[in-house]
Amino acid sequence: MKPAPFDYYAPTTIEEALSLLARYGYDAKALAGGQSLIPMMNFRLAQPSVLIDLNNIPDLFFIRVAQEGGLRLGAMTRHAQVERDPLIAERVPLIFETMPKIATPQIRSRGTFGGSISHADPSAELVTVSVILDGSFRLRSQAGDRWVPAREFFIGMFTTQLEPDELLTEIAFPPLQPRSGWALLEISRRPHDFALVGVAVVVNLDEDHRCHNARIGLLSVGDGPVEAHRAAEALIGQAPTSAAIQAAAEIAAAEDIDPSSDIHASAGYRRQLVKVLTRRALSLAFERASTKPY
Repeated sequence: MKPAPFDYYAPTTIEEALSLLARYGYDAKALAGGQSLIPMMNFRLAQPSVLIDLNNIPDLFFIRVAQEGGLRLGAMTRHAQVERDPLIAERVPLIFETMPKIATPQIRSRGTFGGSISHADPSAELVTVSVILDGSFRLRSQAGDRWVPAREFFIGMFTTQLEPDELLTEIAFPPLQPRSGWALLEISRRPHDFALVGVAVVVNLDEDHRCHNARIGLLSVGDGPVEAHRAAEALIGQAPTSAAIQAAAEIAAAEDIDPSSDIHASAGYRRQLVKVLTRRALSLAFERASTKPY
């Protein structure tokens, strides 16, 4: 298949890109890594009349420590760079653990952090992980810029708060709290396929080694990232025993999701995967929280 005809622009500054977005609005699409957009254009599922290539804008490529101790990433930072950067392993180890699970090395060599976020695929690991890590996104336009929390950014399947004249330019993550643990587990039919179900977890222990805070995010079980709020609440104040973790996993599977059946898996099978993966992820996260210096 071939894409529909389009005009092509390759700005070299953020300001130039924002000017083009302001001019063309809904008719334009920003091109990041192109791993999702280009196949959609080839199948004519997307037919922008204007393509704005962001690959020549150096200000969108960076990984740096934030003043408050967290981390900031430019939206065009490649998956492969995030996968190898020691700052990622040090400051946001859940993302470091996540990166090798995303697609294939070939795709990660071109795919970008901001591109994955903006595409908002409910099966994408970084979408759910960004919510669980309490990330926030900087959206810029000619009218100004705004920071949007990750949990408010995703509206539905492939739908976000991004306006037609806005560009996602930066992603920020706060520092992990002391005695924090994390885990990401998923099941797919073949290596590098989209996950049938995935579970991302961040937990925090208090000084008495009881659960002070828990965030449980689920992917591929809804139209966007799904947080297992009831399961997380059941853990607060509890010692992370096998029984408490099992109870939380059962709550996540029974009360926190309403999955649908498709050609890949039935709703019942997805519930079972959520129960098993949540138990395993929580066990690993609490183990790390008790041994890591975060």
